[in-house]
Amino acid sequence: MTDMTALVNLIEPEAKALGFEMVRVQFVSGADEPTLQVMAERPETGQLGIDDCAALSRRISEKFDEVDPIEEAYRLEVSSPGIDRPLTRAKDYANWAGHEARINLVEAVADKKQLRGLLIGIEDEIISIDDRKSGRQETALSNVHSAKLILTDALIAATIPVSSEGAEEIEEDTLTEEQED
Repeated sequence: MTDMTALVNLIEPEAKALGFEMVRVQFVSGADEPTLQVMAERPETGQLGIDDCAALSRRISEKFDEVDPIEEAYRLEVSSPGIDRPLTRAKDYANWAGHEARINLVEAVADKKQLRGLLIGIEDEIISIDDRKSGRQETALSNVHSAKLILTDALIAATIPVSSEGAEEIEEDTLTEEQED
């Protein structure tokens, strides 16, 4: 079994050195080879570009080559949290208040192990959500098994793209290719 705390302690300084914040580190065993998933973001945008992902991947690989913290073969996957991001830290619940979320719980609240609705926010480690079926519910952050934002038009409108540089060229290239066909 891989020690996740030890992995986070190795990965987080590498992310911070690049100016990134950790969102989630997860080791997933599946049908193929196991995957170490590292999700990080730039604090100012909440996103991570492809060059950022590559830079963090290189730093993690170099660090892991030195200390070899995972005995078995695995694949390293570094990504941005994406638009329908997981909510893993207290600040995520504050930052994304007003958006739709799905929260899976360890222990049921109002006889439900999943709450889905408008995220109200967090105060003193207590998350509030206006659940679609049962109204306003509260639960401790420590009772959350997993949570993520739900993709909605409001979320799309609220999400600032990392960069739109080059979008015009891509659009022009696409139009040119379509006109040639």
